[in-house]
Amino acid sequence: MSTLELQNVSFAYEKGRKVLDNISYSFEAGKLYAIVGRSGSGKTTLLSLLSGLTSPNSGAILANGEDIRKQDRCEFRSRTVGIIFQSYNLLPHLTARENVELSMRASGKKIADIKGKCLALLDSVGIDGAMADRRILKLSGGEQQRVAIARALSFDPDVILADEPTGNLDQDTQDEIMGIFTGLAHERHKCVILVSHSKEVAAAADEVYMLAPLKRAGKARGK
Repeated sequence: MSTLELQNVSFAYEKGRKVLDNISYSFEAGKLYAIVGRSGSGKTTLLSLLSGLTSPNSGAILANGEDIRKQDRCEFRSRTVGIIFQSYNLLPHLTARENVELSMRASGKKIADIKGKCLALLDSVGIDGAMADRRILKLSGGEQQRVAIARALSFDPDVILADEPTGNLDQDTQDEIMGIFTGLAHERHKCVILVSHSKEVAAAADEVYMLAPLKRAGKARGK
């Protein structure tokens, strides 16, 4: 059974502009996926659908075989899916550790020794104890991205979704961040889905799904 599956999913905005048309993709645990395409092809919209932030106009999105519309979607996002935003969306007045701890507490899961687990999680993505106690604005873009990854992992979700996770990073940092994502999929058996326009991200993925902007009567293309 797929971890996540889109079945004939279509989506249009309120003014009638269709972005996705009859998309059927499946995503499995233990694999790294890249969703690529030009601007306007619906990549971020698809990520929003997979995270339960938006509902399709038609078709269904299944998580472990169950339509996510039948689930509590707040719980779905706080327990099943970890989301990494392009702009990180970290709270700047908090430290790296406090951002991750806040996510752990918000998940509602019982976690023993939250501080210890938080520090271990940050260390696993390259944020040591000294950096963990720095406020977010004192960290570089690459360091903030690592904190965002740790926050997404804080409640041990099955699925990791990331929107342009390497778009603002230099080449060396991009390679390191992609190494983290690859390890999450192959070593920790997560289902990792990255939305990106980067050829390097696509080259590192196990599977690539290509989206193209819809013409008036056209369809998005999948691999």
